[in-house]
Amino acid sequence: MELRYKMLDILPLLSVPQPPIGRSSYNIPCPLCDHPNTRDGHLNINLRKNVFRCSKCGEFYGGVFDLYAYFMNIAHQDVLPALQVQLGECDSHIYHAGKRKKRSAPVRKLKAVEIPQATLADIEVRDHTYRTLLDLLALDADHKENLLRRGLNEKEIVRLQYRSTPLVGFRTIAKTLMMIKKCQLSGVPGFYTVENRYWTMTPVRRGIIIPCRDRLGRIQRLHIRTDREQRGKFRPLSSGDKPNGCATENWCHLAGPVQENILLIEGYMKADIVHHLTGQTVLAVPGVTGLAHLSDALSELIPLGVRHVMTCFDMDYLKNWHVENAYTNLLELLGSLDITFGTYLWSPEFNGLDDFIWEFCLQKGKVSE
Repeated sequence: MELRYKMLDILPLLSVPQPPIGRSSYNIPCPLCDHPNTRDGHLNINLRKNVFRCSKCGEFYGGVFDLYAYFMNIAHQDVLPALQVQLGECDSHIYHAGKRKKRSAPVRKLKAVEIPQATLADIEVRDHTYRTLLDLLALDADHKENLLRRGLNEKEIVRLQYRSTPLVGFRTIAKTLMMIKKCQLSGVPGFYTVENRYWTMTPVRRGIIIPCRDRLGRIQRLHIRTDREQRGKFRPLSSGDKPNGCATENWCHLAGPVQENILLIEGYMKADIVHHLTGQTVLAVPGVTGLAHLSDALSELIPLGVRHVMTCFDMDYLKNWHVENAYTNLLELLGSLDITFGTYLWSPEFNGLDDFIWEFCLQKGKVSE
């Protein structure tokens, strides 16, 4: 494996404060424990050593690929191909005084290090661990208000087990789950070991934790709707690039009982809101391109009585070619199954069906109690 890219290569690609000219290291707000507008950020980026670490929480640290993967919201294994597209196949581009120059020094080669990975735990183990984790956490007032504004009521918020992400104490959380609650962390995405000495939880940005459930209500994975994020607002809780960690998968989420007619939507939270407001059963994929488990999910539901599927994807598929192509793949998938299907359209003024239905409820005074 070649060390092709440095901090100075990737920083101009990220929406973070850029390094002052002539400095070998500088600080920016830590996305886990600092306010985004603070002047006294604790996340130090070392341009000489090509590493970063937060001196305040100590939980956010790593190298070039880690920083890029986090802020671009992509898997660690996808970083190198992405950088090859953006910066070139072999050359690293270093920025000096605002100008881009190519490296003249030979590329330093590193010995590849294989990170040990855990085998994915079965659904019963993941469900128990995630439920216990959610019992340890709380929902912050601003997050609760956000959910209320979206159409949920307090009773439904409690039932759905929405929580706010922890910003500190990840090692303590893991220790409590293992030692006191007797939960298994090995094979549960979101947990990993540090130096093979202790378990900890993957640091995450502040946001709302959304459980993804199967048809039996078991929690398969946890998704996070992050605060103040323009790109990659939804992030999975995963630890696939960490020692003894485990990657999560794009499982489907079912809101409501199995019925003959169901809605298909993108986004677990949208599914919960639409089901709550309409009473209709909603199957959700994490995103329009996250269809890996959709065929399996529908193949499991069809023998249970599902006969018709109405797609309700965000209206931006009408103008976003990337989303439109993914939607075409979705229609091909649905056409290969023993079901009928159609598509709901609504005013493009409301991108998501949840927003459109909630506005209708407000206008008609049909607000759930």
